[in-house]
Formats: sequence, C-alpha cells, structure tokens
Amino acid sequence: MKRLALFVLALALVAAIGLYFFNQYWIHRYDALIARQAAVYRLDPALVWSIIYEETYFRPWVIGDDEEIGLMQVTPTVGREWAAETGMREFERQMARDPASLLRDAERNIQVGSWYLEKSAKNYRGLPGAEARIIAAYNAGPSRAVEWNRTAAGQPPLTAEEFIARIDIPSTRAYVSNILARYRELKDSQNGAQRRSK
Repeated sequence: MKRLALFVLALALVAAIGLYFFNQYWIHRYDALIARQAAVYRLDPALVWSIIYEETYFRPWVIGDDEEIGLMQVTPTVGREWAAETGMREFERQMARDPASLLRDAERNIQVGSWYLEKSAKNYRGLPGAEARIIAAYNAGPSRAVEWNRTAAGQPPLTAEEFIARIDIPSTRAYVSNILARYRELKDSQNGAQRRSK
C-alpha cells in the first residue's frame, strides 16, 4: 500500500511539473511576435501580452460573441480600417473577401491589434496611468474612453484609479482592472529579474 501511495504521489508530482511547463510554453509561445509588433507600434510588449492573456488566454481560434477574431479579438471592421490605413492593397482585398482567414493568423492578429492599440495610445502618451485609458479604448471604443477621461478646463489629468472609477460599464471596468493588475504584476516581475541580474 505504501508503494502505491508513493507511486501515486510521484505521478501527481510529475503531472504537476508537466502542467507547469506546458502552461509556461502556452502563455509565452507568442512572445517574439508580441515583442516585434509592440516595437513597431511603440507599445510595451507586457501590455500587449496582458491584453491577449485576458482576451483569449493565447487561443488563436477564439471567435467572440460580437465576431471578434483571434488572439487579440480583432473585429473585421478594425481589420478593414487597418488594411485601408496602411495601404496594403492585398490585405485590403483579403479583408473585404474573408477577414476571418487573415485575422486567425497569429502574427497578423497581433499586428492589427497592436496597430489599434497604438491609435489609442497616441491620445494618452504622457498622461499618468495612460495604460488604463488605452485598455478602456481597446475594449469599449475610443469615444467612450475620451468621455471617461474628460476633465474640466484647468483641472489636472485623472489618475488611473480616478479614470477607472468613471467607467460606467461594469464589464469594461473589470476588464481594465484585470489587465492592469496582470500588467503591473508582469512589470514587477520583469523589474525584479533585471535587478537580480545586475
């Protein structure tokens, strides 16, 4: 009986270790793509990673309730805007014909999602807690983020917490809070690793 218990314990330990390493592979297999597109669009890769984690947990096949597609849950409308604004005629034709096939590609999805994030980021660079505004705009749309960010003339910009408190859509408030928490945790662990390597 002791041998059986030891065998089961060893098997459970091996399974737990295997699951841990599989999970690490799963959540980091797109890191190079994320880093490349984040650099192109002047975004923090940790922010892009945190959004993908929340949106799909790195499952590129996910289709959202409102027909959002892929890792970053990009809508066909945003995909068409990206293709038109970037002037890539072949992608424009493909987005008109079959946006899902283009947006299911992990690299293209991260590219389009990062492009859309950067469009919002331009409006908030230099503000305290800009990430909260960028995430809210990504989820609820740029016009809502502008409305939530509005302050009276002469007033200082809102902090991230003040901005989040103004979000009147509970699911968006939770979305922003979850991503910010994950983003800050990731940044803290990256900063800790950098300090240890010095």
